[in-house]
Amino acid sequence: MSGIICMWPLLKCLLPAAGLCKTRPTDIVFIIDSSRSVRPSEFEQVKVFLAKVIEGLDVGPNATRVGVVNYASRVKNEVSLKTHRTKAGLIKAVTKIEPLSTGTMTGLAIQFAMNVAFSESEGARVRSPDISKVAIIVTDGRPQDNVKDVAQRARDAGIEIFAIGVGRVDMSTLKQMASDPLDEHVDYVESYSVIEKLTKKFQEAFCVSDLCATGDHDCEQVCISSPGSYKCACKDGFTLMDDGRSCSACSNSATDVVFLIDGSKSVRPENFELVKKWINQIIDKLDVSDNKAHVGLVQYSSSVRQEFPLGRHNNKKDLKDAVKKMAYMERGTMTGQALRYLTDNSFGVSQGARPGVTKVGVVFTDGRSQDYIGDAAKKAKQNGFKMYAVGVGNAVEDELKEIASEPTGEHYFYTADFKAMNQIAKKLQINICQDEDPCECDSLVKFQKKVEDSMSKRIALLENKIV
Repeated sequence: MSGIICMWPLLKCLLPAAGLCKTRPTDIVFIIDSSRSVRPSEFEQVKVFLAKVIEGLDVGPNATRVGVVNYASRVKNEVSLKTHRTKAGLIKAVTKIEPLSTGTMTGLAIQFAMNVAFSESEGARVRSPDISKVAIIVTDGRPQDNVKDVAQRARDAGIEIFAIGVGRVDMSTLKQMASDPLDEHVDYVESYSVIEKLTKKFQEAFCVSDLCATGDHDCEQVCISSPGSYKCACKDGFTLMDDGRSCSACSNSATDVVFLIDGSKSVRPENFELVKKWINQIIDKLDVSDNKAHVGLVQYSSSVRQEFPLGRHNNKKDLKDAVKKMAYMERGTMTGQALRYLTDNSFGVSQGARPGVTKVGVVFTDGRSQDYIGDAAKKAKQNGFKMYAVGVGNAVEDELKEIASEPTGEHYFYTADFKAMNQIAKKLQINICQDEDPCECDSLVKFQKKVEDSMSKRIALLENKIV
């Protein structure tokens, strides 16, 4: 389907789905209350909600089939599962439904749906593990009949029930009708005017996303999609790491990594927890062991505090547990002082650093430094440290670039929102290849030249003897 559907005034315009979501084969029946307590304008809003949910479904004979049962004191089968096989046809049929405007016989409606709407004669498919049966009940009052027993029979028959309550609805009866877990199957809105806010939930409830296409994955290089899931792979010449996500061409290299974390007051406690999760996301991608990656952690605000030095925790579990225990310092933002601590202390042998091993500093901050950072940032890079700079919120990008190693585009990252830090964790790759030892290379060249000279002399001697 292409273009925009504009069905009736309240619906406004429905944009076509992006095509990244497929719904698993499902028979869905909406059971909608049109009793006299539901005003005509409110019933129109229910129809808007139905139409928008339908718009997000993969409608078709072999995909999702949709039916609508309308009820008050009596029950009417407005749309059969077999009647409309396209979204346009379904939405048009929904626009024509009229309220019945009498009592509230919800139990009778559930019984009707079970016996009639979900019958094969009305287009329901034979019950199987591959076909889901779903009823979505929308009501705003207390049922005038029993719902508990009939809802249990419907659930026993394999029908998954969602219960949506509006306004002065009786919440206990919603819970009697809905499937477990109740927190996923019972919804409440204050009025019909805001029922549309549930649209996304129900679209996603029946959606099996192509997670690779939507970008909702954390594969470093290659994402291979499967229904509702994915797995990661690597390009030729790279190896998939133990975390199942990261790729490395240098998995045997040893690295000392120190995180330098801003714990100033502006970060706020709830965001500091997100920062700790972000650190652990990066740790997950490292090959942590005695002979490979070692990790240290330093926090700073108005002062600097080492949380743990390099080499203290040489497995991921212990490392991540130690990060989770880091207490929030608050106060100021002395980034320059913290960088001096990093260059003068963190990568020293007395603090667990290993001679001859690549040194990596990862600096996180959420604001402008209250002291000068230039000299310390320059010294870190002159010492050969590979420096990453990560900023959030009010962090100053010029300062981040001053901290970061060259090329800066690969070594500094910024986002306005702490909640988006996980995206930076996906992009920040600490895969260090050890540079070739020039001494070893010179020795090899000298040895090769010596062999060649020796062979040349022997060949010359042989030639002289032959002559």
